[in-house]
Amino acid sequence: MAGAFQYKPKFVDIRVRPPTPEEAAQADDDVFALKPGERACDHAGCRLAATARAPKSRDMLNEHYWFCQGHAAEYNRQWNFFAGMSEGEVRQRQAQSAAGDRPTWEFKASRFSRESAAASHNFGKGQGYRDPFNLFGGGGPNARVATPEARRIGKLERNALADLDLEDSADPPKIRARYIELVKRCHPDSNGGDRSAEHKLQRVIKAYQVLRKAKMA
Repeated sequence: MAGAFQYKPKFVDIRVRPPTPEEAAQADDDVFALKPGERACDHAGCRLAATARAPKSRDMLNEHYWFCQGHAAEYNRQWNFFAGMSEGEVRQRQAQSAAGDRPTWEFKASRFSRESAAASHNFGKGQGYRDPFNLFGGGGPNARVATPEARRIGKLERNALADLDLEDSADPPKIRARYIELVKRCHPDSNGGDRSAEHKLQRVIKAYQVLRKAKMA
């Protein structure tokens, strides 16, 4: 039974052959040998691995040289994007770069445009546009007077004003005057000893403290 059994592997043996002593010694001596996946520097005579790229010219920015760090630094020091260009060409190229090297157009209408002439005429007379905040002095026929925005208050402040029988638009002097009036009306020392309004007095004092904390009184 044991002699009849024969091992038949289903897969190809892909074990890597270990290097011979001669090959290992040669690899140790060659310190500039490239590792798998590395590419050599494009500088003539350089055997180091390329780790940086640089454009070949300003007309071929998508094509690159591959250099090691030392030769990349040397190439960058000698690189001049505007080499051979006149001062006017340099300014034109800078203006194009500011817009992403894409054509642009002005939004300004031609001076021969009837719409532009009519708008300029109406603008001088305060017509043809809305100026709700009167920024241009005329405002035009559709102008409206800007009204101050209503004061935004929270629920606690609104309830406190209601306890003082005041509206939401009450200013600090009015709030203080109303508070003094209600204290005199509800306090037993001021109303002949009537203690029926003590609960109202407590609500008035608490409401005034809420408004003072909110810097409204």
